[in-house]
Amino acid sequence: MQIMTMAWRNVWRNTRRSVVTIGAMTFSLLMMICASSFYEGMLNKMEANIVEVEIGDIQIHHSDYRDSPSIYDTIDASRNLVESLEANNYQTSERLLGGGLAASSEPSAGARLFGINVVDDADVSLIFERVEEGQWLDPEDARGVVIGRLLARTLNIKVGDELILLSQAYDGSMANDLYRIRGILGSISEATDRGGVFMLAEAFQEFFILDGGAHRLMVRRPASLELPDALQAVKDVANTKELEVKSWRELSPILATMIDSALQMLQIGFLVIYVAVVILLLNAMLMAVFERVREFGILKAIGVSPGSVMRLILMEGAIQTAIAILLGCLLSLPALWYLVYVGIDLGELGGTTVMGMIIDPNIYGMISYQTFTMPLIILLIVVVLGILYPAIKAAKITPIQAMYHQ
Repeated sequence: MQIMTMAWRNVWRNTRRSVVTIGAMTFSLLMMICASSFYEGMLNKMEANIVEVEIGDIQIHHSDYRDSPSIYDTIDASRNLVESLEANNYQTSERLLGGGLAASSEPSAGARLFGINVVDDADVSLIFERVEEGQWLDPEDARGVVIGRLLARTLNIKVGDELILLSQAYDGSMANDLYRIRGILGSISEATDRGGVFMLAEAFQEFFILDGGAHRLMVRRPASLELPDALQAVKDVANTKELEVKSWRELSPILATMIDSALQMLQIGFLVIYVAVVILLLNAMLMAVFERVREFGILKAIGVSPGSVMRLILMEGAIQTAIAILLGCLLSLPALWYLVYVGIDLGELGGTTVMGMIIDPNIYGMISYQTFTMPLIILLIVVVLGILYPAIKAAKITPIQAMYHQ
């Protein structure tokens, strides 16, 4: 308690220096907490766009399909596999995939056709929430389709206009038909935005003269299961060499690596910024030590141990750090509220593509235990490193050195 009292008084002996040091630590901690929340929110949103909208947690294809996509490589008895997976609490939906040419009155463009069951697909994908204009598919509207925003721009068409689709049917004949634009999607991904055409599974089968089956099964895992465990469980259910079962991390390895490495890069950024704080703290503590050499000499002369002197300096640094942590956390509350509920408008950067994924125009922060723990742990580590040398320096001062100190 006596050391605590002395340390508290020593901190405020030079108020200006202490305020500057505490202010620097507070500001850096505040910035790091906000940056942590922002990046966590951005990365979480990117993963959600991948999993909840485009890919799902796990996908199942015919073993040859991904290497050489073909309308002929369907999953046999796909409905039975869906029922088996859903019996094990894995939400699953069938998707039919094909390619073709989309045209309006004059322009044309390549298109990726998706045939879906509206009810089942809603359990595994939130793409129906991304309709920017018009409406999502309706089982009662067999001729209605929903297309990507950039495809709509290329073809110069809007909701209610007609869309011509041409391709090669399953039997080798020419497939062509006329559809009506029911809706236009917002930003999803570069591939979907530029060529995505979503239609009912029945309309897809009629267009391509295709009998049953599916080219892809999209699977969502139970919330209680980790992805590796869920992947192995789905493989056990599929249990055949004719099918390829992959997680979203295997289907999009670059994006998975980017998400994993982003937080590590953020930690490095924390370290770089905190180094500047350590230099300031080290300078302030060394100045405090050199100003009090005679004082430490007197303490040593009256019997105070080197360990007690060292604890005194460490306590002074701990007091300043504790005040900075308290202020930083309190000041971060309104900033985090703004990030989480208002978000950051990226302006013209919104909608740009990063490795095939579209960046949302508004990025919202999120709060988790890492939002506070990661900046705090790194701050505490660098502070300890910063005040350890001045503390050791003070502990080694002898009465003789203090007498001759100028």
